[in-house]
Amino acid sequence: MKPARARILDAAAELMATIGLARATTKEIARAAGCSEAALYKYFAGKEDLFLHVLDERLPRLGPLLSELAKRPADGGAGGGGDARSVEENLTEVVRQAALFYEATFAIAASIFAEPALLRRHAEGVRALGAGPHIPLRSLAAYLRNEREAGRIRPDADPDAAATLLLGACQQRAFLSSFPDGEPVAPVEEFAPALVRAALLGLAPVT
Repeated sequence: MKPARARILDAAAELMATIGLARATTKEIARAAGCSEAALYKYFAGKEDLFLHVLDERLPRLGPLLSELAKRPADGGAGGGGDARSVEENLTEVVRQAALFYEATFAIAASIFAEPALLRRHAEGVRALGAGPHIPLRSLAAYLRNEREAGRIRPDADPDAAATLLLGACQQRAFLSSFPDGEPVAPVEEFAPALVRAALLGLAPVT
């Protein structure tokens, strides 16, 4: 049997995706995990804390990837200690992870926005923990600023606008993929490089 913490994360991820965040109470999550509610609070401060750990540990790793890129020097090269991967390679991986992440969390997000009172409580809870939906945008924009300073994207590029375009497209894909009997969306392995190539038309340095 898995350790209690892992079972709690598994149960929370399953319930949040299937019955929504409002109905996925700590009591229900603990029951599904085969442990007491007190045991849940041994590992997590509350449902918002548990929710953030689910995002970080049970879903595509968008947040950790963006945090790493935002902190990494952009000027790669032999012995330089920077990023040896191209901007296109980095952004393609970001878009791939973002598309998978937003698709996996769309049902959870919809359940939150369906209830205004729940949305307010949830927003207050995640803000108190230093998290929120603005963090991926901020991290991606920070990465693009590093690339601009290193001369790997054009000097007049707008990092905030580019980050919004890339992640916004991923969210739109998640919406379309979740819509019953809607238009089919491109597979992630096709969607990511195509989106990045389009974005780079406005980011690549003029030669």
